Amino acid sequence: MEKILIANRGEIASRIIRTCKRLGIRTIAVHSEADAGMPFTKEADEAFLIGPGPVPQSYLKGDDIIALAVKEGADAIHPGYGLLSENADFARKASEAGLIFIGPNPDVIEKMGDKIASRKTMIEAGVPVVPGTDAGVATLGEALEAAEKIGYPVMMKASAGGGGIGMIRCENEQALTRNFESVKKRAMSYFGDDRVFLEKFIDNARHIEVQIFGDEEGEVVHLFERNCSVQRRNQKVIEESPSPCFPEETRRRMLAAAVEAGKAVGYTNAGTVEFIVGPDNEFYFLEMNTRLQVEHPVTEEVTGQDLVEWQIRIASGGSLPVADQDEIKSSGHAIEYRVYAEDPERFLPSPGKIDSLQLPEGEGVRVDSGYDGGNTVTPFYDPMIAKVIISGQDRDEAIRRSEEFFSKAEVDGVKTNLPLFAGFTKSELFTAGDYSTNVLDKWKQSQKEEITNE
Repeated sequence: MEKILIANRGEIASRIIRTCKRLGIRTIAVHSEADAGMPFTKEADEAFLIGPGPVPQSYLKGDDIIALAVKEGADAIHPGYGLLSENADFARKASEAGLIFIGPNPDVIEKMGDKIASRKTMIEAGVPVVPGTDAGVATLGEALEAAEKIGYPVMMKASAGGGGIGMIRCENEQALTRNFESVKKRAMSYFGDDRVFLEKFIDNARHIEVQIFGDEEGEVVHLFERNCSVQRRNQKVIEESPSPCFPEETRRRMLAAAVEAGKAVGYTNAGTVEFIVGPDNEFYFLEMNTRLQVEHPVTEEVTGQDLVEWQIRIASGGSLPVADQDEIKSSGHAIEYRVYAEDPERFLPSPGKIDSLQLPEGEGVRVDSGYDGGNTVTPFYDPMIAKVIISGQDRDEAIRRSEEFFSKAEVDGVKTNLPLFAGFTKSELFTAGDYSTNVLDKWKQSQKEEITNE
């Protein structure tokens, strides 16, 4: 493989370019008018304008991107994450055009992108799934009947959904009735598919995911787990590896289940099997993400493996870089913080020009940034400015380094969630390690109570 077109933007485009340069592979960047002059466009060997700022007019123009890749002599397309990364039709068309799609087989993308179909597949493979409906619920009557059997509270989810979009917790019959049609409409608007299904909502759950890789020879391995339980509005904010919050026996069974899940669908390339873990340490399959994850750097930091390189080598027809599971080791601890241009109180985007960006790297501190000072965070895209990955010999050291980093980090010109991290990483709710997906809400509530008491 000599030249790769990167069908993405921002920090993930820069991240892929970094590995390609080390491997001696030339890169092509595509960008919108809004992203002209952004760091990734300068880091690539070539960069081409593909349209105006809005995503549908630029980064989702799959046919144009494929045509450009062919015209410019690319061997492959790397989709990064988000955008076209889990679009089976795009992957298929790329292959038909003679390009290598750096990701799993389109049929697997399609199957796992359908949450209802993926539930059925995991049940057949013997992987535990959250109690729920094994088919979509087409009418409110069906939903109410199913919820009564499952037991409230329930989560209503879009079958084609992802990233927290198209899902809502319903505490009772009234809430389900109130939200049913709006969730279906939201699912159709975002994913072109209005099918929804129900799952039991597990209180005080932890969100744990397992990184897997598979090759064309049918081999599947895991690269351990990541705890993704620090969330706001069902979207991840902080991830860490290893997870500090459950017994080794639970970890062992979960890692084995993730590998079985990969084998059940003939998985190739990078994928993530996501689980919900209850207070009793029982775990349940949530979904499979058929792409590289935003939080993949924490796995790289504890395993010493370059996951983008693994992707490229497998897509080139190679076998797993390390096929013996016992040879894949995890050591130390890593925590990733997603730095967003947003109001940290209301969790709303805060677009604007970044006057200065000071995210100092140092021992145990890695910064994957998509912006430089002087760049503008536009309203067209996800407002993540950078990912800060902080490592240590153990979790305590990683947290100490985190506190030191946030005391020095500074972004001027836009609001960010840096103040939130600076406070939250010092709280016992986080440092204790035994937290669930509502931990951030708990912490923010405790802050309000402290202010009130003062």
